[in-house]
Amino acid sequence: MTTETPTTPTPPAVDPRLLVRKEGLAGYFEEFGRKVRSGELGSLPVVIGLIIIAAIFQWKTGSFLNADNLTNITKWIAGPGLIATGVVFVLLLGEIDLSLGSVAGASAAISSVLAVRQGVNEWLAVLIGIAAAVALGALHGFFFSKIGVPALLVTLAGMLAWSGLQYLVIGSLGTVNNLNDGVIANLDTYFLGDGDIIWAWLFAILAIVLFGTGQLLEARRRVAAGLPARPIAEIALRTGALAVVVLVVAYVLNQDRGLPLPLVLFVGIVALGDFVLRRTTYGRQIFAVGGGIEAARRAGINVAWVRTSVYMISAGLAGFGGLFIASQQGSADKGLGGANMLMNAIAAAVIGGTSLFGGRGKTWSALLGILVIQSITTGLDMVHAQQAIQYMITGAVLLAAVVLDSVSRRTQKSNGRG
Repeated sequence: MTTETPTTPTPPAVDPRLLVRKEGLAGYFEEFGRKVRSGELGSLPVVIGLIIIAAIFQWKTGSFLNADNLTNITKWIAGPGLIATGVVFVLLLGEIDLSLGSVAGASAAISSVLAVRQGVNEWLAVLIGIAAAVALGALHGFFFSKIGVPALLVTLAGMLAWSGLQYLVIGSLGTVNNLNDGVIANLDTYFLGDGDIIWAWLFAILAIVLFGTGQLLEARRRVAAGLPARPIAEIALRTGALAVVVLVVAYVLNQDRGLPLPLVLFVGIVALGDFVLRRTTYGRQIFAVGGGIEAARRAGINVAWVRTSVYMISAGLAGFGGLFIASQQGSADKGLGGANMLMNAIAAAVIGGTSLFGGRGKTWSALLGILVIQSITTGLDMVHAQQAIQYMITGAVLLAAVVLDSVSRRTQKSNGRG
């Protein structure tokens, strides 16, 4: 008789998502290394890119990091940044919206014409303009989710149609100047007063307290559910790192004119969007639909409603962003939302880390991405670079972000996480 030698069974592969890391800094860096190796780069490339951009333009100009220049950047990012936040919602579905620039222009035109030429109360005019944008988004969502027309074609048609609506509403004069000291004009001011430094410090402290409290509550919930949670030392480290960033930002802003209102509203909407996506059932449904339509439908998700509502959100944010752009340029005109506005918004979302393939991203991507684009634009303006050079560099950065997204996705799949 032949006696078979027993073989040692091969241990099953362990899903990295189920690994419980060691406590302390060593465990933190070990987990960070594991995520990088598996393609989960997060915001790291964007942060590194911002540091490099700032260093290069400071070296070339000697004034890029001056308080007045940085304050202007934080104001200029609000309009296109809000459009980019809407793009994030659409990209999470794995779709695209080419109409958002035109929607922004049409919304601003409607609000301005109602307030200036028709004498409608400006607050009401603003609400009507944003509501019109939401309605246009609902129309796109209907044709896409109910009729089955591809989103690319629906929103391409919308881009052309709403540009025409913008021209029609504004009329032959071509420009509608903002009301002096009106609602739209005051969007580009400072929070409760130019030069009032207390508000920047208060908002910085509020952000630190909210972040730290949220981290502690999340850890408490996970412990109560028997799940691994971040230790107190790590929460303190993360909160301390955030505190350094926001306090430095508050200090820089206060060296100029204080806290810009556009920055407050933009960051507030980004934070609200992040809460909706990460903490609500609706947000999880968006990720589910972006991850796989059939699987989401079998799970009982109303896919048509999720798709339609996402296009309503993105259009509403574009309408709000159009008002900021009108405020900063002093008027609503036929060119608002045109040129490369839409391309910059899409590029910002992708550069910030939102995947073009759907199912992965966050609203903070819009903030980081638009900071990169606006920093490049401002820096190139300061060195008097040609417009063509600006387009080429922005295009190269966008291509790099898409390549990084593709490589990251392939790496995650090879590690069993795609």
